[in-house]
Formats: sequence, C-alpha cells, structure tokens
Amino acid sequence: MLSGDDFDADIAERYGWVNRTLDDKDLDSFVDTLVRRLASFDREALGAAKAQINRFGTPTAAELQSSNDMFFPTLAWPTAQARRARVRNIGYGLRSDFELNFGRYLPAFGRADDDDTDKQPA
Repeated sequence: MLSGDDFDADIAERYGWVNRTLDDKDLDSFVDTLVRRLASFDREALGAAKAQINRFGTPTAAELQSSNDMFFPTLAWPTAQARRARVRNIGYGLRSDFELNFGRYLPAFGRADDDDTDKQPA
C-alpha cells in the first residue's frame, strides 16, 4: 500500500488479490456466460447469496468511519499538501503516462517533506 506500485493481473492473481485473470479477448465471452448463469437464478436466491457474502466481505459502518478518521486528516498535513501540489502540476487527472503509471513517478517527487516543491519527475 505504501509503495504506490502498480501490479499487473498475473501478479494480483499470484498474490491472491483476485481469483482469476482473463485476457482481453476472453472477457466479453466470460461476462456473457456469467450474466446468463446469474440470470437463471431466482431473485430471492441471488439476494440471499449476496447477503451471506456481505456478512464477511463488507466492512461495518464503524470500520469505514475509523478508516476515514485516520486517512482524511492526513490530507491536511503540510507535507501532503506539498506533494499534492507537485502531482497537480504534472497533470494529475489527465490521461497520460503519469496517470497510468503513477507508482513509477513517486520516487521522482523526492521525500514529501523536502522543501523543493517545484521538483518535476524526469
């Protein structure tokens, strides 16, 4: 989480973050088959299955609030503000190599508490 690194589908599958990866050419067929299979069940059965999964897979309101309480105040830290300014200056939010490969650019920013807020990645 702290590295800001990007992981391709094969690595995510190997780490157990996803249970399956598909080549682009196979995605439409897989989704079509899955949708037909799901549509064959009664709505009540799907609702019951979803409720059972969510019992263990959905954080509680208190857990979500705790995460928000820890994370959002960090955005006001001076070091975070300086880093956010650097990111905005090089095109954050615009489709670009920076946006698609964010993790590779992070080291070019230097430490978040450096005084040089004008530093640009190479």
